Amino acid sequence: MRNTIISLIAVLLGLIAGGLLMLFIGSNPFEGYTYLFQGGLKNISRIGDTLATATPLIFTGLSVAFAFRTGLFNIGASGQMLIGGLLATAIGLTFDWSRPILLLAMILMGFLGGALWAFIPGLLKARFNVHEVVSTIMMNWVAYWTVYYVVPGYFKGEFLETESRKLPDEATLRVPFLTDMFQGSYINLGLFLGIIAVIVVGFIINKTTLGFELKAVGFNRHAAEYAGMRVNSNIILSMLISGGLAGLAGVAMYTGNATSMQIGILPAQGFDGIAVALLGANSPIGVFFAAIFFGILYSGTGFMNAMTEIPPEIANTIIAIIIYFAATSILMERLLNKFKKRKSDNSAVKKEEA
Repeated sequence: MRNTIISLIAVLLGLIAGGLLMLFIGSNPFEGYTYLFQGGLKNISRIGDTLATATPLIFTGLSVAFAFRTGLFNIGASGQMLIGGLLATAIGLTFDWSRPILLLAMILMGFLGGALWAFIPGLLKARFNVHEVVSTIMMNWVAYWTVYYVVPGYFKGEFLETESRKLPDEATLRVPFLTDMFQGSYINLGLFLGIIAVIVVGFIINKTTLGFELKAVGFNRHAAEYAGMRVNSNIILSMLISGGLAGLAGVAMYTGNATSMQIGILPAQGFDGIAVALLGANSPIGVFFAAIFFGILYSGTGFMNAMTEIPPEIANTIIAIIIYFAATSILMERLLNKFKKRKSDNSAVKKEEA
């Protein structure tokens, strides 16, 4: 409950700061926020696009949050997304199986691709204590150049060398009933996959012995080792799961929201997952709602810019401020405790006077 309050305060402070920025540049903040939220929620089509935009963020947020909960900082979700998306795209462009089998194979390969890309940093951390921030950043760029070489070399598009061939309809996560329901939106099955991932990750962390051991290693590696837990194995396993979740973000991104892969782009959703995890207090359900909120902001930015003279950078600034306040949750918690203590002291004084 306290984490939820802190996250809501962070959002409120971010929106207030954004409103002050709008006033500073001579714009009406009420008008700006009206168009910002209309852009994400105005009609059923925009709602569908917002949910589709939020879907990769659900996976990358879960990826970062899972690593956080186990004492690791996976900053390599972008590279893991690329590899997961690349393997899923390769399966979709290579095999002509029935759609259920094809989609299942693409999802599985996407997860395994992301997990494989996180395995190396996990192994380096467990065996040689190499900091995972450094190794995962390096793996991001290895993934970037891998895609840069593989896509034009083996899956080149018909007209552009900078993108892969378009996936056939049978190899995408888009389905007609969702497209029709949301009036042409690019919402897809990735959203339901994300909801399943939220439930599974929450169950693993909170209801299983594995989750307890992973959290114990995160709290105190030496104490967990003294208690007989396999610390190195748990570190590697944690990175595998975290990377696999990021790989699923690549599947949702490149076979759901899009139907091809472009080279020369390191997906920002991997880094945005850090912000989603912070705002969601590293809780799976918190990550889900934080991703939806970020999806609204991202979807509404273009509409706000089109309807007003407010630059789209304002929305990015709002997000940055929200992240800042979410990251300073310890300070905010102290302020809440101080306020609660002062309130209880005042109540005690009033009772004594009575």
